[in-house]
Amino acid sequence: MEPVKAIEMKGISKAFGSVKANEDVNLTVYNGEIHALLGENGAGKSTLVNMLSGIYMPDSGFISVYGEEVRFASPKDSIKKGIGMIHQHFKLVDVLSAQENIILGDRQGTFIKRKKLTQEIKKLSDQYGLDVNPNKKVYEMSVGEKESLEIIKVLYRGAKILIMDEPTAVLTPQETKRLFEIIRNMKEQGCAIIIITHKLNEVMEISDRVTVLRKGKSVGTVNTKEVEVQTLIEMMVGKKIDLAITKETIENKKLLLEVDGLYVMNQEKKHALTDISFSLYSSEILGVAGVAGSGQKELCETIAGLNPAEKGRIFFEGENILGKTPQEIIRLGIRMGFIPEDRLGMGLIGSMDIVDNIILKDYQNAPGLFLKRSRYYEKANRIVDKLDIQTPGIFCPVKKLSGGNIQKVLLGREIDSDPRVLITAYPVRGLDIGASLTIYDLLNEQKKKGVGILFIGEDLDVLMDLCDRVMVFCGGEMMGTVDPSQVTKEEIGWMMAGGKMKQEVRA
Repeated sequence: MEPVKAIEMKGISKAFGSVKANEDVNLTVYNGEIHALLGENGAGKSTLVNMLSGIYMPDSGFISVYGEEVRFASPKDSIKKGIGMIHQHFKLVDVLSAQENIILGDRQGTFIKRKKLTQEIKKLSDQYGLDVNPNKKVYEMSVGEKESLEIIKVLYRGAKILIMDEPTAVLTPQETKRLFEIIRNMKEQGCAIIIITHKLNEVMEISDRVTVLRKGKSVGTVNTKEVEVQTLIEMMVGKKIDLAITKETIENKKLLLEVDGLYVMNQEKKHALTDISFSLYSSEILGVAGVAGSGQKELCETIAGLNPAEKGRIFFEGENILGKTPQEIIRLGIRMGFIPEDRLGMGLIGSMDIVDNIILKDYQNAPGLFLKRSRYYEKANRIVDKLDIQTPGIFCPVKKLSGGNIQKVLLGREIDSDPRVLITAYPVRGLDIGASLTIYDLLNEQKKKGVGILFIGEDLDVLMDLCDRVMVFCGGEMMGTVDPSQVTKEEIGWMMAGGKMKQEVRA
């Protein structure tokens, strides 16, 4: 029997000014299929699914849902046709319960009886293998529970076609395994699922077919069982790429940074960090693993002087730097390449160009009374060339660059400043494979120069391949420090969920 086409997009084009985000793109997704959407940054994946979810309207081409041509003027139109979008960053209200979040925004929600709603949630949970307590507050949930709630939220509204954007980005390996079971259950129930992800190993494990986009165009669609990872990469980037991440062991390390008994409060006056102690050595990449919100942000900001500590000490080459200003810490040689979700809120000023953003970090250390802008022009051009930043020029406002290129500007500026300690939080978040490998090579170059690197990441495979040691955080506490060559990914995932390792691995 011929499979049912849930989604068909033909000849889809969308431009923003002179930039063609999508050009003549084709995508077909069947009922009971898990379909992966792959592509580098700027390939047009987000634009394509945003048209499918009613956020944008195509300039040309057509979209059909179950054989009926549609034209979505808003996300509400898309929801009515049974399409649900599950975003990477959850759209949930923390202080509300699961069932309150499910009916939020539904005009009929106010008049639904709680008992009936609870029964409907239970029915959906049983049908798809989900596990959601209707009365539990969102702030009490694990990341995996929040993901399940997002899925139930769209299923409750009648979705049979689900779009999932980076669904495993902040999950532990155990939570990822559980999510894949749920996705397979939805497939068995006849749902059509589109997954956008950068993790090729997950694409190979969970998807039935893969559509690859490159520079706004659809390169092709392949059956997952009939293709190799290397072939998918070549389709994405147009050339062969060596995926190996090198890790060199360097002897004669010197103690650079020592954190002792650090306690930090968050804005809600709760402990974001509890009794954190560790050491960072020269020529070492020390990884930090943990689900989002485990204290990584507070750790970075406290070391960099941006966040006060309740108590504890932070020694840099024997000197306690706790309480020093960020400028004083920068002069000592500690640089922070922090990539927050709001990239332009902390690291860079969006209205300024690349040159001025470099000046902004270094002007206080410039010799003489007047700035010599020519040296900053040279530095900006060097960073753009080395990191292959796609920009009209060094005088382009950074807010006009893609998210990945904004990250390259920020990290490139920090690395170029010749630090002794480099703190990198999610340095490859949102970057494609080629750009990510460039960043890993740059970090290894810094390691060879004797720089101590604190690497906060979300991809456990990368943490294990790149880092010499990995600290594991859970809820602001340190569960232990491990040698990645001596543990499995599942063991690290167990620690991320609260399991504690007794032994401490030293450099």
